[in-house]
Amino acid sequence: MPVTPQPQAKKLAEALGLKTALYLKREDLHPYGSHKGRSIPLMIKKYASQGERDFVISSSGNAALAAGLYVRDYNRQHKTDPLHLAIFIGKNIDKEKLLKLKTIKNKFITIAKTENPKQSAFLLAKMGAQLLRQSTDNLALVGYAGLYAELSKIKDLKAVFIPTSSGTTAVGLYVASKGKIPVHIVQTDACHPFVKTTPSPLLEKERAIASPLLFKEGTKGVVHSLASAIVDKVGLRKPEILEALKKSRGVGYMATNKEIKNAMALAFKTEKIKLSPNSALALVGLRQALANGWEPNGTVALLITGR
Repeated sequence: MPVTPQPQAKKLAEALGLKTALYLKREDLHPYGSHKGRSIPLMIKKYASQGERDFVISSSGNAALAAGLYVRDYNRQHKTDPLHLAIFIGKNIDKEKLLKLKTIKNKFITIAKTENPKQSAFLLAKMGAQLLRQSTDNLALVGYAGLYAELSKIKDLKAVFIPTSSGTTAVGLYVASKGKIPVHIVQTDACHPFVKTTPSPLLEKERAIASPLLFKEGTKGVVHSLASAIVDKVGLRKPEILEALKKSRGVGYMATNKEIKNAMALAFKTEKIKLSPNSALALVGLRQALANGWEPNGTVALLITGR
């Protein structure tokens, strides 16, 4: 049985005019809260087996929640030898994610809001804590092999659309599939762009306002993305992403807030699914692909990553 459901979305496919089957990979229903439950727990488990007991993570929410839930479960089973986890989050973290994090806070799991969560995590790592960072740790890639194993059970799967921040999930799926399934990435203007902005004639005005060249975090008047988990500003996996796109024959897309809202509305209207803005990116990418004349030669899957 798969860890998360992967139902067919017939009504959504019909609304899109899609002539092939469409599936939703519901990572938002993962026991650890999102697709990050594939990688973060595996990383902690591996390092714990090597003797590490102190961990630190900076996160916009999903990775921190996956780490916290796993450490909580681990400690329940290893009461005499618990793990310690320090979570650093930004001051603008999504309120719902913050509430979820507070439910797992205890003497072994600390949460601190800070202006610079990444720098705070790096500092604690220099003092000996094991840093949990997907964008630089290839252990994270291994975690997505399980996700690919489940997706590969979908008949005639020919394309996967993936909301993308650091690019780790997309690279992990590419590596696990050995390039057999095209991986399409969908970003926002609020993170490091792996590809140039995909033109959308109807939204040229909004896209110009949200240009990566104009975006500066905290700047007044800037359109901030609704997809609050897509925050990577560095793009350390860019060479790997470009290889994955080229060799798997995938494409990169950029989403605006208007496109995200429209995708959320369409998903609810057709499938009665309340997509988060982050998860809606996958649908935005598919809609852009179809609008640009792309014709899939088989089944399409959308990765519903989580809140």
